Amino acid sequence: MPLSPSRPAAPTDTLGDRRVTRSSRRSRVVRTTAALLGVALAGGLAACSNDPVADQYRNGDNKGYIGSDGMRVEEIKPADRSKPVSFGGTLESGKKFSSAEISGDVAVVNFWYAACGPCRVEAEDLQSVWKKFDGKGVSFVGVNTYDQAGTATAFNDKYGVTYPSIIDVNTGDAKLAFAEVTSIQATPTTLVLDKQGRVAARVIGPIGSASILETLVQDALDEK
Repeated sequence: MPLSPSRPAAPTDTLGDRRVTRSSRRSRVVRTTAALLGVALAGGLAACSNDPVADQYRNGDNKGYIGSDGMRVEEIKPADRSKPVSFGGTLESGKKFSSAEISGDVAVVNFWYAACGPCRVEAEDLQSVWKKFDGKGVSFVGVNTYDQAGTATAFNDKYGVTYPSIIDVNTGDAKLAFAEVTSIQATPTTLVLDKQGRVAARVIGPIGSASILETLVQDALDEK
């Protein structure tokens, strides 16, 4: 199957002045982000219906959330992208992972941890997008910034997540690799990498809905 520590202080936004409008489709994503996020959180996820931490987040309690100044979707034009990111680490399964294994794929990299309310809320949407693009040149990999393997595995079992995650709490190597090109201050943060391994899009905060991430992934796939 393709593959697909301390907590930070106040967030910074190194990509702010790179924010661009790539297409009419991208514009629709940005215009509808707030509405879709509200629908997703109000409706909730079936897998999280009895989840106190997820419910606290939906009710406005940011417990388990390393926050930014609100959910944002950013895309970066190819000419403005930084260098490719090489990253890796040990997965929750104990296997070693290197980004070289997914070279040439569009990649979705999600930074998360188990006690994070919005991470729980977005888990089903992330999984659904992974399933939609499985076998189509798209890889998913999580980067768990806080938990050990047992906790991450229990989360995957509860929320039906089938793509792997790097357990980064012991070394911080994966987060550091991305910090060289983009800020990772809010959890969750989801990055879309282009086929060259460069950051093509970033979602700060929960993805809001599967359709938002699907659009970002498809944009990256459509690039020549």
